[in-house]
Amino acid sequence: MPGVPVYYGEPVAVSSAEGARVVDTAGKEYLDFFAGILTVSVGHANAEVNAAARSQMERFGHTACLYPSEPVVALAEKLAEITPGRLEQSYFTTSGTEADETAVMLAQMHTGNTEVLALRHGYSGRSMAAQNLNGLANWRTTPSQVASVKQVLAPYCYRCPLKLEPKTCGIACARDIEDVIQTSTSGKVAALIAEPIQGVGGFITAPKGYFEIAAEIVRKYGGLFLCDEVQTGFARTGKMFAIEHHGVEPDVLTMAKAIANGFPIAATITRPEIASSLKKLTISTFGGNPVSCAAALATIEVLQREDLPARAERLGAELREGLLRLQRRFPSKIGEVRGLGLMLGVEIVRDEQAGDRTPDAPFLNRVFEAAKQRGLLVGKGGLYGNVFRFGPPLLIGSEDVQEALQRFEAAFASCVDG
Repeated sequence: MPGVPVYYGEPVAVSSAEGARVVDTAGKEYLDFFAGILTVSVGHANAEVNAAARSQMERFGHTACLYPSEPVVALAEKLAEITPGRLEQSYFTTSGTEADETAVMLAQMHTGNTEVLALRHGYSGRSMAAQNLNGLANWRTTPSQVASVKQVLAPYCYRCPLKLEPKTCGIACARDIEDVIQTSTSGKVAALIAEPIQGVGGFITAPKGYFEIAAEIVRKYGGLFLCDEVQTGFARTGKMFAIEHHGVEPDVLTMAKAIANGFPIAATITRPEIASSLKKLTISTFGGNPVSCAAALATIEVLQREDLPARAERLGAELREGLLRLQRRFPSKIGEVRGLGLMLGVEIVRDEQAGDRTPDAPFLNRVFEAAKQRGLLVGKGGLYGNVFRFGPPLLIGSEDVQEALQRFEAAFASCVDG
């Protein structure tokens, strides 16, 4: 099927799914440790979320954003309650791309500045504007360029762009933001947009202190800190939002994916004084769809009632320890295990023991296919295509973690030995 993206040599044609299990059209079952790209937060076909959506559909399914409805108002109130800091006012759209573009628009309107900083290895979406925020060449399909976007160094400690050591670098990559502003902009910026953990970029995890420095610098030059929680939000990292690990209050926060367990909805939340800067007309026809809002409210109810941030932290530690054991068994191929909670990346290299950190995407792809053959679905990503991404549904149990580790280790060993 030309033009249709597939994730494997032979695609997984899904017939049904429940919890953390996916069944293909041939009847084969898989343990899903990627959850629809970290979207199915409380499990496939979650009965509580589906019941909330059905109940809303029986009342009405769509009114556009022209008329407020009970689900959208309730969701806006809930997001104001659970997001960090003084974030209170939400704009609802249908995708993370739209949410990020809305954040940039708000920053430009509020500050009166146009230039935006984005991180190398970052990902903001697939629209023309969002692609220019992307710091990944293979995710920039349009030849157009937006001159007002400037890329800054990513906090990629394993492949430090400054060739420094994390223990002694003083987080120099964050301090370089000021140099970029002084040399590559007009000296005034609208914003810095950044993911607390870079999802598509390979689960690159910023060190402690990075966002404190970065936010301070961008605000010094008139800009806002836009926190992209599209992949990291909603308990995934052991906190409701990943930026809470850093103790930094965003000026604008974006979210999508896990907010409604797979129903299409996204949100951009900010402070009232920033929201009031938007004076002209704007619309998202399907933004705040009542069915999606009802699903989101039910999803958040499950996240809170089951204390899924704590669960993600606990089971994430178990998954991390298993992946570190695998690294100890195969120290040449696994360069780094990184991430937070149930958002963990495994970087594959040519020969770590020999000091050769050349990305080894071909080896990753062999393991990737071998894991699928053994009934385990995981993600992959990174600029070089050499990072495994683990992001299972958050309602998994310890037995699921151990089963996934067993299948992954068997796949890994088969490719090393073979």
